[in-house]
Amino acid sequence: MDLLSTADVERLRDDLVEAGYHYEGVAGLLGPVAHRALSRNETTPGLRATRDRSPLSTLVRLWLLQAVVPAADLEAALPGLVDPLCVAGLLERSIGEVRARVDVRPYADDTRGWWVVSDLTPGLDGGGMKVGDDHVLGISSASSTLAQLTVREPVERALDLGTGCGVQALHLAEHARHVVATDVNQRALRMARLNAALNGVRIDDRAGSLYEPVGDERFDLIVTNPPFVVSPGTGRRLVYRDSGLPGDEMVRRVVSGAADHLSPGGRAQVLANWVHRRGVDWRERVAGWVAGQDVDAWVVQREVADPAEYVELWLKDAGVHGDQDYASRYDTWLAWFAEQGIEAVGFGWLNLRRVEREPVLHLEEWPYDVEQPLGPEVAARARRDDALAANPDLAGVRLVRREDVRQEATGAPGAEDPETIVLRQQRGMRRAHQADTVLAGLVGACDGDLTVGQILDALATLLDRDAAELRGTYEPEVRRLVADGFLTVS
Repeated sequence: MDLLSTADVERLRDDLVEAGYHYEGVAGLLGPVAHRALSRNETTPGLRATRDRSPLSTLVRLWLLQAVVPAADLEAALPGLVDPLCVAGLLERSIGEVRARVDVRPYADDTRGWWVVSDLTPGLDGGGMKVGDDHVLGISSASSTLAQLTVREPVERALDLGTGCGVQALHLAEHARHVVATDVNQRALRMARLNAALNGVRIDDRAGSLYEPVGDERFDLIVTNPPFVVSPGTGRRLVYRDSGLPGDEMVRRVVSGAADHLSPGGRAQVLANWVHRRGVDWRERVAGWVAGQDVDAWVVQREVADPAEYVELWLKDAGVHGDQDYASRYDTWLAWFAEQGIEAVGFGWLNLRRVEREPVLHLEEWPYDVEQPLGPEVAARARRDDALAANPDLAGVRLVRREDVRQEATGAPGAEDPETIVLRQQRGMRRAHQADTVLAGLVGACDGDLTVGQILDALATLLDRDAAELRGTYEPEVRRLVADGFLTVS
């Protein structure tokens, strides 16, 4: 891959553009049925849709469908580039035919598109799933989730820790002036370097584990999807998912070391697994990773898998399902979980931000649908934490109800008062908060004209309640509504 010259990379980019080999072009060529089938690793509908031997069809067959294509057709699509790509190890040529040795995949978000080079997708059409120990994973649900979670505000310096093929680094290059990308896998770094060149961006790629390649440097933004699979840390190791450390030790090291590499106000955003140990609340465990550090932490657990589910998932990912030693590996992994007192494994996000005040910790479970991308909500939550820290007493503060908040009331037909009132967000985390008449009335009155104290006093008069009692009861509820984004400081 390092043998491809700068001129050849530029020619490849031009030819991909000329052929219409971008996300929209490929989706349009395949059509919805074949496109969805490909997402399930089935190529037959795609092969039927790409029979016209056009440059676009040829490239889709070559890279996305992993089909052998006629050398003449590929020469027409990539004139003068087939031999250089073969020498660089991206293609393999036999008499009159060419096959791909890597995947080159169009990828896009709401703002722009890229091409991403990675190792071939295993398991197409029910084929073998086995991959090499240094396999470089392409675009995955995890990488897409992290990309959507990341705050996209302009920054000076950003770090993609464990870059893999460089997907996060490509995103970071859109809003960071200097991007450092690290990995222990040299093949991954070569692919990340090629992806940066192919997409016309610059990254500073460095080899090494954890924060060792960056020394004592600091960053405004750190993003990482580390090798977080919870395992005994023994046996065969797939570098893209297995750290070689037992349990969730890799994630602990990533999280506990982040503060030392963040500039004031800098963020670290991590996708991770963590263990649920018998008798220990997972919140207590994860909170311990940031204890004593000058960082706010918002941790969201999205899923929980029992030990059997978890082991099955990752053994199948390794392509050993059905192998002769599958049952013994399964049993060994479960036995280790039992020895360690691990009852389940959680999956979720950790959002850290370096602050110069008393840190705020939010640790919660939220398995429900959210709006993507979620980066704007992560940034908004940080602003709300700052506002709450600056206003320990909300009585004199004017609040504004967020525009997307709706009230839902249920009860028996004809009843004077509803049985339940729910305040529900339509955007962001799409939270719901159960309210009573007082809280619903307060939220309805939050338009920035009156302070929280004035609204509560007015409600006390209207409902013939004691004003001091009402303030004492509802001000903590109001703080929670601000923290969760139902209300904002005007």
